[in-house]
Amino acid sequence: ISFSMLYQFLLTYFALQFFLIIFPYINYTLSNNSSYKRWQRMECLNIGYFDGPMNCYRMQTDFHFIMEPLSREEADYPLAFIITIHKELEMFVRLLRAIYAPQNIYCIHVDVKAPENYKTSVRRLAGCFPNVFLASVSERVTYAGFSRLKADMNCMEDLLKSAVKWKKVINLCGQDFPIKSNLELIRYMQGAEWRDINMTPGVKQPEYMQHRTQMQHMEVIGDYVASKGQGHRKDPPPHNLQIYFGTAYYSLTRAFVEYVFKSSVAKDLLEWSKDTYSPDEHYWVTLNHAPGSNINGGWEGDIRAIKWKDQEGIVHQGCNGRYVRDICIYGTEDIPWIIEKNSMFANKFESTVAPEALDCLEQWHRHKVLQQAMVPIQSTWQLAMEVNISSAITVG
Repeated sequence: ISFSMLYQFLLTYFALQFFLIIFPYINYTLSNNSSYKRWQRMECLNIGYFDGPMNCYRMQTDFHFIMEPLSREEADYPLAFIITIHKELEMFVRLLRAIYAPQNIYCIHVDVKAPENYKTSVRRLAGCFPNVFLASVSERVTYAGFSRLKADMNCMEDLLKSAVKWKKVINLCGQDFPIKSNLELIRYMQGAEWRDINMTPGVKQPEYMQHRTQMQHMEVIGDYVASKGQGHRKDPPPHNLQIYFGTAYYSLTRAFVEYVFKSSVAKDLLEWSKDTYSPDEHYWVTLNHAPGSNINGGWEGDIRAIKWKDQEGIVHQGCNGRYVRDICIYGTEDIPWIIEKNSMFANKFESTVAPEALDCLEQWHRHKVLQQAMVPIQSTWQLAMEVNISSAITVG
């Protein structure tokens, strides 16, 4: 037997063992002539579905979208989502399906660089939902560039014009996946700690990060961001603002988003940030700590479960998938850590790298969502179906 065959066998074995662990409600009793239940995955996605004319009702049914609020609590607290994407259509569809609720609203920013057939597919999918739309202005997004921040802001501006009176906005990328259900998100963000408060985890900018905002940078649109060198220092931040450093992910109140577009402080900071490195990692957290806010804020708000390479052995015990830009692309054996961490979302997943990891988390998440529902469950909402099988298996 070759090493590759042995590796695939062990990978499949451990994936199966994990699947059994996270689905304790499945009865796997194997004995002579016994009857047992097997959960069989239903047809999930056929990406070619988007290549021709769309039957929206059939698509919603075939792809198992939940098309009614699952509780009064959720119906009364609509959320807004910003999703920035550029690749992996299947990953995007599965993310949208996991977070979709008819009372919410979703702005999708598709990178200008994305292939035309990808854009067309996303546009067709969005056209099947009254509360899903593409950003009115798209950016050619550059990693660590101002264009990434602008993509979010384009969606925010569109969301403020929406008839949906959403309460908070959450931003996502196409490689995120939820850990909390929609109901849990609402309860977490409306708990005593975060009620009517922005969630922008960050700290005062560490010295080793100050070059990002003290030196002028140049964005080669759609390609890279580079420093202009020692002779190009930036002026101090406007309004004597203390620059903070944090995650690009957030949960923001509607009032704060309105402030972003009306306040001279916000506008001046945005203009000042155009030639900085990765401005989305300082803009939101700095603005949220401007005078009149929580000046002593720290790394607060459990928004993302991320395995950073430099935190190995401290926050986590390693990546069971692979690291890309020092962030773990999750493997199947990372799922227990993700579930135990119980953040709002986990990042990152790639359906082509470790499909079993996404499969497991997706099934676990949908099961939890349906367990919490306060309305009758429709069969089309389930991602797997229960099958009773009579078996005559000889053990041993």
